[in-house]
Amino acid sequence: MTKRLAEVAKKAGVSEATVSRVLNGRSGVSEATRASVLTALDVLGYERPTKLRGERGRLVGLVLPELQNPIFPALAEVVTASLAQRGFTPLLAARTIGGVPERDYIEMLLDHQVSGVVFAGGSYALADAEHGHYRALTDRRMPVVMVNAGVDDLGFPHISTDDAVAVEQAYGHLKSLGHQRVGMVMGPEDHVPSRRKLAALEKIAAGDWFVERTTFSMESARLAAARLIERGVTGMICASDVLALGSIRAARRLGLAVPRDVSVVGYDDSALMTCTDPPLTTVRQPIEMMGQAAVDLLVNQIEGSGVGADELLFEPELVVRGSTAPAPLG
Repeated sequence: MTKRLAEVAKKAGVSEATVSRVLNGRSGVSEATRASVLTALDVLGYERPTKLRGERGRLVGLVLPELQNPIFPALAEVVTASLAQRGFTPLLAARTIGGVPERDYIEMLLDHQVSGVVFAGGSYALADAEHGHYRALTDRRMPVVMVNAGVDDLGFPHISTDDAVAVEQAYGHLKSLGHQRVGMVMGPEDHVPSRRKLAALEKIAAGDWFVERTTFSMESARLAAARLIERGVTGMICASDVLALGSIRAARRLGLAVPRDVSVVGYDDSALMTCTDPPLTTVRQPIEMMGQAAVDLLVNQIEGSGVGADELLFEPELVVRGSTAPAPLG
């Protein structure tokens, strides 16, 4: 017990006597201090006293699909900073291949009495995936915000980059450079953002275009891009910067140069894309604005303000660098 008091006191930045007063429900402690102690208790994994278990702390879950793609740590940085400014403590849950499933993460967050959850990717972005585990959040009326492609029938608010505008910018850029055979390296067939990008291209494409599906890894992208190049594609639009880097690798393994023989456009503008060889032309997601908007929507729900389930769309920006050039002659 003494060890627990000391650890919680250190984490919350208060005295052990203050922690004791909070845990025993005594007066003489401000609400802000009380919230800090309860949050420290949750973060350290200690169970709350029975009489306090029904109360939610000022913890907010942030669920990421992975950390290998730099765009997700970048979003996490914005969200966690914004939460801290609003007096909340983020609890990060990053999924890994073969690791803890999303369902278990949700159960863990509920066990920790979180005040709300921000999802920045997950099975909700896959149309054919199992979505039943989100019902636990709905049943508890848990404040939730989903980033990029939410599950419409669950009624959660969600924010997204406008995939149609992203494709219009990327495709328009390649066409202005004279590319007549354009390929797309997209995510799995049921990946909703990839579906949106493909639907947008179908509406505006004027020349020959092709699509290859892949998982979001550099090696799978290399194989998909190689198939496009073998079909005569000279310009490629990719569903992420990671896929774009895999596509550049594919061109080089086939003895081609980027951008002399093949132009490649990424998506995200994640960290270090100015440092790649060549620097990557990409469509930038407005991560700063999206992260802050996600926190605003979540806090509004936590504080009892009405929030609609409509999707908020943010406009991306084409950033032209060195991986695109005029189409090769002949």
